[in-house]
Amino acid sequence: MSRRAMNRALVCIPTYNEAENIEPITRAVLQAEPRVDILVVDDNSPDGTGKIADTLAAQEPRIRVLHRQKKEGLGRAYLAAFRWALDAGYTYIIEMDADFSHDPRHLPTILDAAEGGADLVLGSRYVTGGGTVNWGIGRQLISRGGSLYARTILGVDTHDLTGGFKCFHRRVLEAIELSQVQSTGYAFQIELTYRTLKKGFTVQEVPIIFEDRRVGHSKMSRKIFLEALTMVWRLRLGV
Repeated sequence: MSRRAMNRALVCIPTYNEAENIEPITRAVLQAEPRVDILVVDDNSPDGTGKIADTLAAQEPRIRVLHRQKKEGLGRAYLAAFRWALDAGYTYIIEMDADFSHDPRHLPTILDAAEGGADLVLGSRYVTGGGTVNWGIGRQLISRGGSLYARTILGVDTHDLTGGFKCFHRRVLEAIELSQVQSTGYAFQIELTYRTLKKGFTVQEVPIIFEDRRVGHSKMSRKIFLEALTMVWRLRLGV
């Protein structure tokens, strides 16, 4: 285990065409929380995101870059990041979007909860103090309905199962059999939290304010949405 990484946290930021966001988000993360390093996981972005990340890493020792050959979905990018983090010896591994929908100001609260003993800390939009900004009524209904749908079918109490701003203790990722994870899109978030609960680990939700992305376009698609709907049943039935 790396002496430098021991008991430190790694913020994993998957990117695909985030050239306008990658420098601002990495700067904001490093400023918000001195206990973290950053791993940018770039899926060979045609807009040059990976090259920008390499330049940032050359200037800042707390930034690393993992280049992947092609776009394979959010889940595959995170799994690659998790394996990198575990090999590097990090104790806390944080998922975070590149587009500022996950505000870096919440990092200290999330990391404090993890260091306080929670196995998985989930930044939640749907507990007291949490919420969303710049969302239309349609998107709010889809998001809240999706979380309720997943909670009901899976029989769990977690309020924000679709949330993707979370911190795992390494013991969780070592126990949940990453090679067995099936999801590639946003269903990945549901699957990882459910697998964590099924292994008997604790999940603590802390409130966050989720803001719609500042630059670029959402990567949500019909295929990703349908995967989430069907994956819930596959998890419930153990398929």
